[in-house]
Amino acid sequence: MKTLFVMTAIVGVALSSTSNAQPSNKTGHEHLYLDVHHIGPGKVTAADVAGAHQKDLATEKKFNARFLRYWFDESEGNVYCLVSAKDTQALHNTHAMAHGLLPDAIYEVTSGKEALATGKDFYLDVHKLGAGKVTAKAAAAAHEKDLAVQEKYGVKFVNYWVNEKEGVIVCLSQAPDSNAIINAHKEAHGLLPVSVEKVTQGE
Repeated sequence: MKTLFVMTAIVGVALSSTSNAQPSNKTGHEHLYLDVHHIGPGKVTAADVAGAHQKDLATEKKFNARFLRYWFDESEGNVYCLVSAKDTQALHNTHAMAHGLLPDAIYEVTSGKEALATGKDFYLDVHKLGAGKVTAKAAAAAHEKDLAVQEKYGVKFVNYWVNEKEGVIVCLSQAPDSNAIINAHKEAHGLLPVSVEKVTQGE
């Protein structure tokens, strides 16, 4: 699916996943992270990513990390991993020992509440507002506005993850196409993502 770029800023957005299990932001000493691998178009397949994920799962206990879920955009070669870990070094070490494929970015995030979704393609949309320009509270408010209009566009906003320090929001939704997501955001609050990617989800 072609990545769509829209030049604008936002306050917050929403996303989700198909699992009932809600990963916590912190469990004991653990933190929630979203790491991003930009591998490149045509350089990796879904089978490759699934295989690498299995290696992460086989290695994670050595570093007290938990790889919860991942999303893969095959056309762009981007992989997003949701991980609970003590710190970024634990995440980094797991990837390094498992397969040597290290992320290009790691964001410590807070999570919204997950909602079930069925039957439509998954999309991740990414918002880069800039350091200090978004809060978890603002993202939650924007998410509520998205939920109020989602049915009109056939979109299911399932969850969202916010990194306040760098001003990044990553949203997961299910929709008929990327335009439906953009149009829902536009009506809800007028604040659009810088990119929308069609992804497959793995656990």
